[in-house]
Amino acid sequence: MSNVGRSRAVSQVKFLGAGTIAVCAVTWALFNEPAQSADPVKAAPVAVADSEAKSPAEMKKYTEVLTGTDVTFDMVPIPGGEFVMGSPEGEANRGEDEGPQHKVKIAPFWMGKCEVTWDEYDIFSFSLDVKRRAVTKTAETDRDKIADAITKPTKPYTDMTFNKGHDGQPAICMTGLAAKTYCEWLSAKTGRFYRLPTEAEWEYACRAGTTTAYSWGNDAAQIDDYAWYLENSDEKPHKVGKKKPNPWGLHDMHGNVCEWCIDQYFADAYTKHKAENPFFLVTKEYPQVVRGGSWESDAAACRSAAREYSKSEWKVQDPQLPKSRWYHTDALFVGFRVVRPLTPEDIKLAPTEPNKDR
Repeated sequence: MSNVGRSRAVSQVKFLGAGTIAVCAVTWALFNEPAQSADPVKAAPVAVADSEAKSPAEMKKYTEVLTGTDVTFDMVPIPGGEFVMGSPEGEANRGEDEGPQHKVKIAPFWMGKCEVTWDEYDIFSFSLDVKRRAVTKTAETDRDKIADAITKPTKPYTDMTFNKGHDGQPAICMTGLAAKTYCEWLSAKTGRFYRLPTEAEWEYACRAGTTTAYSWGNDAAQIDDYAWYLENSDEKPHKVGKKKPNPWGLHDMHGNVCEWCIDQYFADAYTKHKAENPFFLVTKEYPQVVRGGSWESDAAACRSAAREYSKSEWKVQDPQLPKSRWYHTDALFVGFRVVRPLTPEDIKLAPTEPNKDR
């Protein structure tokens, strides 16, 4: 891995684990015990225009609604297809873990147009919808009952925005477990299956059909138009969706905050990838994949192929013993966005056995 263009989201650890994208509910919070959950099939999904599709051709943009609140967020259809994952050996600032390049086939899915904001995350983290129902004396729905059963994060010891901004800002400082549990809660609340993207899905969506270092081309000088990064961020994240989107309409795939993926990180992952919908099962807290670079990264770390990962130093300021399962107190540069697979098989099938030769 190159030392050029890395934010502090870098360390090197290896651990056993591999799988295919046949993701089921159990994998949402595989590490540190799964969160409590209720059966999401006992209540109808919340009615949202254009949110259902039986084929890729029927997939449309839609706006998800968090019932009992005024908060919504947009989902963008990502067509299935094949792409070359990783970077060519001649790409400037290439890390060794970005190769070898290999073809990967990706099934269609929806992806959040923007990163998850505090407006969305706080509803989950602080049960704001529950508190609002109590004030307005509004009856809870069947979906509310299911969502309310999901385990919530413990109370943080301090304001986790660290004065970096709140309304419209990307949520930050959560662990991979917290991000996965948010997805479980969101699935229960809406009746639609949400999860974190695999690393392969993330890069596929970031590239949006391009093969260049960035989704706009190879010219790093254009980064100001598309990303908040070290040179223009004023040492903080910014409201989502303010920079130009990539060709598929996704904002902030480069910079602003690094984004959690569902994968365990391995430096040699690309030598083990399956050809179709690959991912590596998380079986240990560190290291887990984050992608995209952040407001404190240089331009090189914001390239489409640049890989980063979590480490224990992200909890240095955490005063709790043992350290919190929910918060990375020193990861003010880490957030996430959600995806939703089109095909039900992505939900029902179990991951494959870990590779025995790792």
